[in-house]
Amino acid sequence: MEGVSFLSQVVVNAIALFCLDALLDSVTVFGSVDAAGVVTGESGVVGRVLVYLVVGLLLALVNTVVRPFVKLLALPLYIVTLGAFGLVVNGLMLVLVSKFTPTLGFGLVVDGFGSAIGAGLVLSILTAIVSIPFRRQK
Repeated sequence: MEGVSFLSQVVVNAIALFCLDALLDSVTVFGSVDAAGVVTGESGVVGRVLVYLVVGLLLALVNTVVRPFVKLLALPLYIVTLGAFGLVVNGLMLVLVSKFTPTLGFGLVVDGFGSAIGAGLVLSILTAIVSIPFRRQK
């Protein structure tokens, strides 16, 4: 997300993940965290918001650190597919986050790689829309 601070990226990702969770059955954000960071079985609003923010943080970290290396390694595939391989990379980033977060006791679950590619497309559209108010003015 060009022109958006890292903190704004986290918030935008959290909002987009909330919308994605509501739109697609194949993507689920589960769990709840209390204000002290302890995983709870309760589904309070604050706990759910914290889970979305933590998963949004992890997604922002993966997109900031891992994604550029994957894009560089996949550059020939980007060229051959005229950029359509970006959908696969978006799906890979969601799968990576979904493999890591359940070990925390909460997180993101994606039903399969095909679902991850579709969810990556929807997430890209949602983040583009949600990030509009967060963009820095030049």
